[in-house]
Amino acid sequence: MSAAVLEALFHQSPTGLLVLDTDLRILRVKAAPPLLDEVPCEQITGRHCNDVYDLSAPGAFEAMLHSVLESGTPAREQLVRARRKAAPGPEYLFSVSASRLEDRQGTILGVLAEVIDVTEREKTRARVRVFGSVRELVGRTLDVVANCEELVQAVVPDFADFAVVEVVDAVVRGEDPPLSPLGPEVPLRRAAAFSRSGGEGEEEEVRALPVGDVRALPFPTPYAQALADLKPRLVALGPDTPWLAGVPSRAEALRASGAHSLITTPLTLRGTVLGLMSLYRTGQDDPYDQDDVALSIELAAHTALCIDNARRYTREHTIASTVQRHLLPASPASQTSIETAHLHVPSEMGGGAGFDTFALSGARTALVVGEVAGHDIHAATTMGQLRTVIHSLAALDIEPDELLARLNDTTVSLAQERAALPTGDPLHRQPLTASSVYAIYDPLNHTCTIARAGHPPPVIAHPDGTTEIPDAPSGPPLGSAEGPPFATTTVTVADGSILAFYTASLLPDSGSGAGTPDTRTLQQVLTHPDRPLQDLCDDVLYRLRSGPGHGDGFLLLARTHTFPVDQVATWHLEHEPRAVATARTHTQHQLRDWGVDEESAYTAEVIVSELVTNAVRYGAPPLQLRLIKDRTLTCEVNDSGYSAPRLRHAKTVDEGGRGLFIVAQLTHNWGVRYSADGKTVWAEQTLPPPTTARPEERP
Repeated sequence: MSAAVLEALFHQSPTGLLVLDTDLRILRVKAAPPLLDEVPCEQITGRHCNDVYDLSAPGAFEAMLHSVLESGTPAREQLVRARRKAAPGPEYLFSVSASRLEDRQGTILGVLAEVIDVTEREKTRARVRVFGSVRELVGRTLDVVANCEELVQAVVPDFADFAVVEVVDAVVRGEDPPLSPLGPEVPLRRAAAFSRSGGEGEEEEVRALPVGDVRALPFPTPYAQALADLKPRLVALGPDTPWLAGVPSRAEALRASGAHSLITTPLTLRGTVLGLMSLYRTGQDDPYDQDDVALSIELAAHTALCIDNARRYTREHTIASTVQRHLLPASPASQTSIETAHLHVPSEMGGGAGFDTFALSGARTALVVGEVAGHDIHAATTMGQLRTVIHSLAALDIEPDELLARLNDTTVSLAQERAALPTGDPLHRQPLTASSVYAIYDPLNHTCTIARAGHPPPVIAHPDGTTEIPDAPSGPPLGSAEGPPFATTTVTVADGSILAFYTASLLPDSGSGAGTPDTRTLQQVLTHPDRPLQDLCDDVLYRLRSGPGHGDGFLLLARTHTFPVDQVATWHLEHEPRAVATARTHTQHQLRDWGVDEESAYTAEVIVSELVTNAVRYGAPPLQLRLIKDRTLTCEVNDSGYSAPRLRHAKTVDEGGRGLFIVAQLTHNWGVRYSADGKTVWAEQTLPPPTTARPEERP
């Protein structure tokens, strides 16, 4: 029976068998197809395995057999790569299990090795691993080029010795991909290329066309044909390949790399062409087959979907960034009493953050920084809406806390409109919240009035290098229907101080658990407030060393200056009709001292007359007139009454009621602002630019 079993194993079992003696020489062999089917047994017996088989790791195979021989512990299913000795042909993969042979007395006779051809099984497993790796690695980012880089790194070296991905150049920029067939004139960008490390020849094709190179595909080649009919090409490469003559640089690189097999597969989605994936094998690796082509189609389909997602994000991000860029002031206005500089650190996700500076009446300047939750075009457009509302409310000359309260009402209305959208609209599920800090710097009083809505407080750097964070209470974030009322804080600001406003995403978290930014880096930079503002902005960025986390980072620096005392004139007037003539006389003399031209001076006298007349008639004492000469000429009349002046359109026969109408016609802007002491009616008059005498007119 034992002899019958042995004969059945050697003649009928599909498993290959090797009987080795204690010196690991072959005593008997049953060929494991397809490796030794045609090799006569007499050429094998008496020889070592290394002499018969071309093993990829002969040392490891022999060590495994010695271990079995010495320990008696069987080795199970060890994978061994081998090919016929000194014979051309593919490399095969075998599963080898070895057991020690002993007689009944325990004498060691040798080793029995069972050999099973698992080449196709392992190739299938390898393809499954490659596909799983691509699905896991590709698509982790919303960047077109990054997806291409992830693809080539996932397929090399398990599926290709080097890989190249070329993408339609317009797709990289987020534009719509062209429809198939792709014309020969459409440029493609080499987005990624990766080679198996250690082989200089394999990198020749990568160096022939560097990453970032943009050009149309050569025609006629398999690359162009794959993009013409959207079908992959399996190509055997060799010195006599005909189409290589038309692309000498690529041909030379392929020959230097030793590439012998190519699969080029189009990256397509819904009839559009996104790019091309090219996979190469070199050296002794087996050439590609049709099963590999089927895998390449699956890899290309997954990659194309990821690239298109990234393209769509790039397009939306580009639109959102463009909207945000147009919403930002091109060059923040630096007034006579204040100079500004800003830092913008955009994040990959984008955001709805922004800032603004603009002039107010009375030589004051408004400073505002805000941020809308979200990272898309909706956040950017919402920030634009809020910026418009801020400008409109600021024109009413209301206090910062009242401005934020009305801005919050607008945000709540926008949130209600968003909630009323159809449930299928993705914006319906996004709550609308925002934060903002609004401040007004008054150079005549040397004060800064601050109000906050869920936004971090500013940092103030004094001229002596000390810094402080004012105790400015924060109201709820914008969009909150309930919460404590907004409040203001007024701080005294010396000449040469720096006000630093920022978004929370610019600075790292302090770790306190309340989401408070860590301002230590910013305060350290501001200990030298005499440096140029832009240098301070750059220094903050260099010290942070990283971009913002969850949104765009903004930093707005404003250096304060005292308004020139010789450009301001103030008079206290009696609350009686003769104050009008007195005000005109003061105005006439002061404008003559300032060198204002006669036409502008006469207009200013009319404006002062009308404003003082209204204050005497409808206001309450005390009465004050103030003239401010800056880029414009501002006339301010202050009284302690709270009655609101109203612009009337008098009839033809009316003897009065035209005061504010005349003021509105003679000025480019006018308004009223209220304080605890009463109201101030102001009017701004544009002054002509100073003229320079022509050379022939000079004495």
